[in-house]
Amino acid sequence: VLIFDEPTAVLTPQEIEELMLIMKDLVKEGKSIIFITHKLNEIKAVANRCTILRKGKYIDTVDVASTPVEKLSELMVGRKVNFIVEKDEPKLGDTVLEVKDLCYKPAHSSKNVLNNVSFDVRRGEIVCIAGIDGNGQTELVYALSGLIKHNSGQILLNGEDLSHDSIRSRSLKGMAHIPEDRHKHGLVLDYNLAENFILKNYFDPKYQNKGFIKFDKMYETANQLIDSYARKLMEEFDVRAANEIVPASALSGGNQQKAIIAREVESNSDLLIAVQPTRGLDVGAIEFIHKQLVKQRDDNKAVLLVSLELDEVMNVSDRILVMYEGEIVANLDPKQIDEKELGLYMSGSKRGEGYEK
Repeated sequence: VLIFDEPTAVLTPQEIEELMLIMKDLVKEGKSIIFITHKLNEIKAVANRCTILRKGKYIDTVDVASTPVEKLSELMVGRKVNFIVEKDEPKLGDTVLEVKDLCYKPAHSSKNVLNNVSFDVRRGEIVCIAGIDGNGQTELVYALSGLIKHNSGQILLNGEDLSHDSIRSRSLKGMAHIPEDRHKHGLVLDYNLAENFILKNYFDPKYQNKGFIKFDKMYETANQLIDSYARKLMEEFDVRAANEIVPASALSGGNQQKAIIAREVESNSDLLIAVQPTRGLDVGAIEFIHKQLVKQRDDNKAVLLVSLELDEVMNVSDRILVMYEGEIVANLDPKQIDEKELGLYMSGSKRGEGYEK
């Protein structure tokens, strides 16, 4: 028996196709495979039977060949899901984020992890950084958000150089960040929801007095500021919890992610950096998060999306920047390429015009 748990998360389309063939060959040899995934096209490609779990409960077991994708998604989520990301043509505004010749070399490394990375993101567009995991995307986001200090280059937000600003300063000047690791950088798991919602502005006089948090405000009636703020976010962003004093650790991964997105979107920042915002989530949560990203873009914000999910890259983004070995190797229009061609850029087999060595 072989158990595959989300094995395609960091693979190119060509590698996924190859893995699917390997799995089929293993079955022909008499092996039994348990394949855990939320990607419906992969289920349809290789599975014979599919067992659906929802909120920790067994829902149904169906024959994959005779069950349409729409039915599978409905069983997974409990309602009909729209697979098409509905969005109008982007209405581009001023440049919000400008990155110039960004370089980063870790102390233990002999070469740059980021090598002269330059790009911009304008109001009213979703720019996606695509690439195989480990090609510098994490370090790029850490440098932009202030989690690491880059060696050279500039980071400009609304024309102001933030290269040496603190994380708080970047946040106050209009940068929101949905982090890759929701537990390490997104939430304090021992804190309750209300406390996590004010992590980025607890120092505001509304929430503290002479350095002491106004905890009583968090637990009083709904007309108290922090209480109503928490409830508002829970209702508006569909964070499913008994109340706002539930510890973040008690929430499911999907609801933890929605809580982070609620806090970052509510900050009304000019730039939203969203790193793998739908990783490991079901199709219903993915649909919800995609709508929030598009809404930000339509509200004249700039969105920088970093994703390993090719469906997400192709359907959500207005422009795709491909990273390979710490460099931007292509600037692509998702309407003019397909996933296989994108895979060639991601694997380093192809470079875009103007990005040749």
